[in-house]
Amino acid sequence: MFRDRFGKVIYVGKARDLRRRLGNYFQPSRRHTADAKLRSLINSISDWSYTIVRTEDEALLLESQLIKSYAPHYNILMRDDKRYLLLKVDLSEKFPTLSLARLKKPDHARYFGPFPHGTALKMTREFLLSYFGLRGCKNPDPDEETRKHCLKKLVKDCCAPCTGKISPEEYRAKLDAALEVLDGNIAPVKEAIKKQMLDAAAKGLFEKAARLRDTAANIEAVFGKKNRIFENPALPDQLFPPGERAVRALAQRLGLKNLPRTIICFDISNILGTLAVASMVTFTDGKADRAAYRRFRIKTVMQSNDFAMMNEAVSRHFSRLVREKRPLPDLLMVDGGKGQLSSAIDALIAVGAPPLPIIGLAERNEEIFLPGRKDALVLDRHDPALRLLQSIRDESHRFAITYHRQLREKRISASRLDDIPGIGENRKRQLLRTFGSLEALKRADAAEIAAKVPGIGLIVARKIESSLHKS
Repeated sequence: MFRDRFGKVIYVGKARDLRRRLGNYFQPSRRHTADAKLRSLINSISDWSYTIVRTEDEALLLESQLIKSYAPHYNILMRDDKRYLLLKVDLSEKFPTLSLARLKKPDHARYFGPFPHGTALKMTREFLLSYFGLRGCKNPDPDEETRKHCLKKLVKDCCAPCTGKISPEEYRAKLDAALEVLDGNIAPVKEAIKKQMLDAAAKGLFEKAARLRDTAANIEAVFGKKNRIFENPALPDQLFPPGERAVRALAQRLGLKNLPRTIICFDISNILGTLAVASMVTFTDGKADRAAYRRFRIKTVMQSNDFAMMNEAVSRHFSRLVREKRPLPDLLMVDGGKGQLSSAIDALIAVGAPPLPIIGLAERNEEIFLPGRKDALVLDRHDPALRLLQSIRDESHRFAITYHRQLREKRISASRLDDIPGIGENRKRQLLRTFGSLEALKRADAAEIAAKVPGIGLIVARKIESSLHKS
């Protein structure tokens, strides 16, 4: 898998010899002699990863799965919705049969596959239907009307459940024998085919013998033990983007049942309790989701008490989520140790929030605190799970400090304007609204101030200019 500098998958390929395949891409001459598409691909490669599978069939399935998952820009094959064939057996039908399907549905039917070799599968299915006498019609409960349009009655390849000559129990015995082949017990069928092939060859029916030989080869290719890949191979961790790998690592380290795809983190910023604020940042699939950031002015805590401030911020946010029945995050994180963690838990209980995973990350030794666990969890400093938590904590800290600094600068700006004669609350608001900040106001001269701010004449504007330049 090739990725560009943004971590996006741009190409997926397979090969028996990856060393040779990759070498072809990175030969110096390729940058000048290859076609335009290949040169563009080579110049876009920033990173690559690989995985080893057991068989070529498994490689085909994995390649198809990855292309459909990532839709790489430079892959032109298998970009449509076509999928490898499966065999489906719906045991809820009165007379089940072997049917073809491309999508596995939650319908309680048995599925076998996917099978990369569609032609071999179709030929093998036709042979098994004929060999075991299973119905090939689409009607799950065939009757005489169905038989009128059936071609198999002419070649007598079907046990004809539509005539009532065979009971559902007898038919099910035939189906069970066919299912044994699908489960990999192909030796009896291959032996029977070999005997028919030798008999046909002895009678000079060489075309029939050749067809039987091909049938035996198809059965081995489709249902042999070396080729029975009845599930898409699981994607190895190295095939996922770095953010998703970190999310998966975090779920494993914390023992979470579900991947923490959405993580929110709270942090507190204040100076001795003044201008206290809280920040909440959101990370989705290991990446910052800035549209979901929130910030809070602490309203109920007047003194320096980080625990109480954390309780207020978590309470306000989650009470709204619960009240409006919004989805909860997969993981709640607070910047701090046991005290902040306990405050957040108390807040969740107080607002009636459903149970959800919650942790605290203490900055001193990068300790991870979990509810009900006495000792902190300490991860290796290079662990991707810890790196992800650090990134979230640092972003939350940055967002909180930025908001606190904005409020502090706004208060300082307001206090400077308060010292100027003739400037009241209304004029102060007009000045800051017009120029945006005290620094922008300081860069303006008296004429510009008088021209832009209604109600302020040149004399007052000169006082503002003189006073700000002194400070």
